[in-house]
Amino acid sequence: MRFLHPLYIFLILISTSAFSQKEQKPSFQIVPLGVKGGIDEKNLSAYLLAPANTNDYICLDAGTINAGIEKAIEKKTFKISTSEVLRKYIKGYLISHAHLDHVSGLIINSPADSSKTVYATKKCMEMMENHYFNDQTWANFGDEGPGFPLKKYHFQTLSIGEEIPLTNTSMTMKAFPLSHVNPFESTAFLIKNEDHYALYLGDTGPDAVEKSNNLHDLWTAIAPLVKNKQLKGILIEVSFPNEQPDQFLFGHLTPNHLMKELHLLEELSGKGTLKGFKIIITHLKPPTKNITKIKKQLKIQNDLGLQLIYPEQGKKIIL
Repeated sequence: MRFLHPLYIFLILISTSAFSQKEQKPSFQIVPLGVKGGIDEKNLSAYLLAPANTNDYICLDAGTINAGIEKAIEKKTFKISTSEVLRKYIKGYLISHAHLDHVSGLIINSPADSSKTVYATKKCMEMMENHYFNDQTWANFGDEGPGFPLKKYHFQTLSIGEEIPLTNTSMTMKAFPLSHVNPFESTAFLIKNEDHYALYLGDTGPDAVEKSNNLHDLWTAIAPLVKNKQLKGILIEVSFPNEQPDQFLFGHLTPNHLMKELHLLEELSGKGTLKGFKIIITHLKPPTKNITKIKKQLKIQNDLGLQLIYPEQGKKIIL
């Protein structure tokens, strides 16, 4: 029997290790500026996302900005001033829908911000222009809409399903519709960096309650990316524990509904494809006892082997 020379074995091991490290190379970094779904105005939905090892962040929703940046500095995630993070690191805003807990940080911080792009669907952009940046409720810092546009922000209206570049980053993005108390619309953003993706969902109810196919269509679109291990993680909301009746979900998810939706995703992408997959749970609604209950219920119901992540304000997450 012929044996391999020890040097060959060593080289094979080194090559295998290098390949493994390449496969596990991070693609994205996320800095949560706000993680909750209500009452704490210092901690509302906003997530900075950038290619790994860069500071070219896009802000996914913008409920809390300044307080979140300060928390990130406190936790040593950022080592520059609050103003510099706001003006230099944040390259633009992707707004899923125009509810105040998703846009108040953008509005309040606009006088101190630098010029950049705000991306939203037509209905969402119209709501922001007509009700917030309208020269009455707030100065119009955009380049279109009522009153006198100050042209600090470029308001870019998104077309569903069209992949576009995110200005001043190496990332691209495609928008998908969500239902948030049908017929009110929310949005999911599929963000691409090189050959890898991250998916962020704004507020959404389950298809069964919303009488919609939006989540089913979204899962169908991303299933090949899950199967090919190109999708690095999903940020998705769970607002209420299972005890919340369907008629009082107000366009949100429970652990039961989330797991039903993710089981459908697994059916589309292949059995076992979600084992170890990163699911970042967003929009947890106070009180604390409900948040504790949601986490317990998700742990019990996690029969897919998901890696459930609960973001902390200011603490970096790697995908």
